[in-house]
Amino acid sequence: MSKLKGVFPVLPTPFDAKGAVDEASLLRLLEFAIESGADGFVYPGMASEVETLSPEERKAAVVALGKALRGRIKFVVGASAADPDEAAARAREGAEAGASAAMIMAPAKAGQDVAAHIAFYAQVAKNCPIPIMLQNAPAPNGAGLKPEAVVQVALAVPTVRYVKEETLPCGQHVTKILAAAAGKLDGVFGGAGARYLIDELVRGAAGTMPAIEMADVHVDIVRAFEKGDTKKARYLYSRTLPLLLFQQTFRVRMTKTVLQARGLVGSNASRAAGPVPDAGDNVELAALIAEAADLFNRHPVREAAQ
Repeated sequence: MSKLKGVFPVLPTPFDAKGAVDEASLLRLLEFAIESGADGFVYPGMASEVETLSPEERKAAVVALGKALRGRIKFVVGASAADPDEAAARAREGAEAGASAAMIMAPAKAGQDVAAHIAFYAQVAKNCPIPIMLQNAPAPNGAGLKPEAVVQVALAVPTVRYVKEETLPCGQHVTKILAAAAGKLDGVFGGAGARYLIDELVRGAAGTMPAIEMADVHVDIVRAFEKGDTKKARYLYSRTLPLLLFQQTFRVRMTKTVLQARGLVGSNASRAAGPVPDAGDNVELAALIAEAADLFNRHPVREAAQ
């Protein structure tokens, strides 16, 4: 199996006006990732509001994506769960749907206890048929392990082949993980909404796993970087930052508003906890979307944020 690399956007979970999962919009987002030239996609992750999905909703969405995918790009299934046996079960669901790897975050209660992390991933690995990507997210969602601890866990559990590093400072951590792993990992991906994308790429990251609202632009950035056109890559990167700063506060609500403006989802409804934009925020977000609209040449902006 070829190593995972490149742009892997995390698909959000669209909801309809009644709060149910909007499968048609979810599949439209898959097609958007493919049209954008993404190398793969991730589902479900924190940007998918996975904590709000029932096991039945989660499985049904993974199955639907697998049927629609037909092997056209790589699929990383989000399989995080507090119980390692449940995480392994979610990984098996993903594998059956065609996933190449399972992204799994140990429960936050493991804290900085490396032995607890090793025990968790070792138990998952017993019944996980695909490679594991260790997601190292900061508290309160994750444990925010130090780079040396991340590598210690990965090397103790051979099924862990990848790391998604999201603990600040991300760039430094990519460097330290790659150095400590000494070639024994298949890749380290950046996350954190692609807010540190160029720094991560310069330091040897295999790719990025941001939210999907600007997947086409992120693909353009990475392709330009790969071709040695750092001027173009940095220009495009700088153009994404105003929106990504807004996303840092409003998370999936910002992502869905941009996707709605681009005609990719019918609603920006969200189940997630966290700040909700008020009228003033919506005015500002509409202005930011308009300023970035020339970058969105695959699905042009149709409407301003509501």
